[in-house]
Amino acid sequence: MSEHTPNALQDKLTQAKQEVAKVIIGQEAVIDKALIAILTGGHALIEGVPGVAKTLLVRTLASVLSVESNRIQFTPDLMPADITGTNIFNMKTQEFTLVKGPVFTTFLLADEINRAPAKTQSALLQAMQERCITVDREQMHLDPSFTVFATQNPIEHEGTYALPQAQQDRFMLKILMDYPEQEDELTLAKSMLGEASPEKVLAGDVIQPVLGPGELAQAKAALEAVTISEDLVRYMVEIVRRTRSHESVLVGAGPRATQAMLLTSRAAAALNGRDYVSPDDVKQLASAVLNHRLMLRPEYEIEGLTIDEVLQQLLSTIPVPR
Repeated sequence: MSEHTPNALQDKLTQAKQEVAKVIIGQEAVIDKALIAILTGGHALIEGVPGVAKTLLVRTLASVLSVESNRIQFTPDLMPADITGTNIFNMKTQEFTLVKGPVFTTFLLADEINRAPAKTQSALLQAMQERCITVDREQMHLDPSFTVFATQNPIEHEGTYALPQAQQDRFMLKILMDYPEQEDELTLAKSMLGEASPEKVLAGDVIQPVLGPGELAQAKAALEAVTISEDLVRYMVEIVRRTRSHESVLVGAGPRATQAMLLTSRAAAALNGRDYVSPDDVKQLASAVLNHRLMLRPEYEIEGLTIDEVLQQLLSTIPVPR
C-alpha cells in the first residue's frame, strides 16, 4: 500500500473480501468482523457449530494477506509448552535448542479453546495480551500482527472449561458464525461436485494475495486517518457505562470495551471508505464488542432474556449524536 488513506485501505479491503469470498461462501458479515479484528490488532472469539468453515476462514485470510497461520486443537491434556514451545537438549552440540511452538506465527486458530484447562488457556491469553512468551526465563517476542482466532462450540459443554469473564475480556470481538443462507448453501453444495470446492480453490492458484509481505502494518497505519468526533466518543463511553447499571446485568463492560469500540468503529469506517466514524458504525458493532463482556443476573436468564436484547434496550435509550 503506497498511500495511508481510508480510500486506499478500502480498495485493498474490498479486494481482500472478494478473494476470501471465493472460499468462504455466504459469510460476508463474518469476513468483515475478522478483517476489523486484524486491522485493530485485536483478537476474535468465534462461536459456531462444527462445519461452518471457521478453520477455513483463518487459512484463507492468511493466504489473502500473505502471512503465516497455524492451528492448535485444544484438548484436556494440552500443556502450555505445547503452545509456546520448549528447549530440547541436543546431544550432538551439547546445548539446549528451542523448538518453537505453534504460537510463533501471525494468525493462530485456537480451535475449541474451552476444551483445555485454565493453565493452558492462560498461556495463550498471556501471549495475546503481551505478544511475547517466556520459555525457561527467556522472553521472546511474537509477530507484531499476531492475531488469535479462538473458537468455541456453543452446543457441547461436557468436558469443557468455560473461559472466565476476565479472560473473555481480552478478546476484542465475539464473532457469531451461523449456518449459510439456503442459496449460499446450494452454491456451496454445487461447488463440491467440481473443481471449485472451497478446499480446492484455496489449494490452487485461484486465490490472489492482496497484500505483500509487511504491508499489513501499513494497512493498520491507515486507520490513523479516520477521525472520531468528541460527541461520538462520549456516546461510546455512555453505552459502556450504561451496561454497568442496567438492572438485568450482573457484570458490565469495563474500560477495555470502550477502547475496543473506538478501534473497531474506525476500522468499520475504513472498510466503508470513510475517513470519519458514524453512529451506525458503533451500533452495528455494539453486540460483537459487548456480548461476551456482559453477564446477566440468573433470574433474568431464567426468564429467557438475552444479552443482545439488553443491548438493544440500552441503545434505544441513549441519544444518538448528530
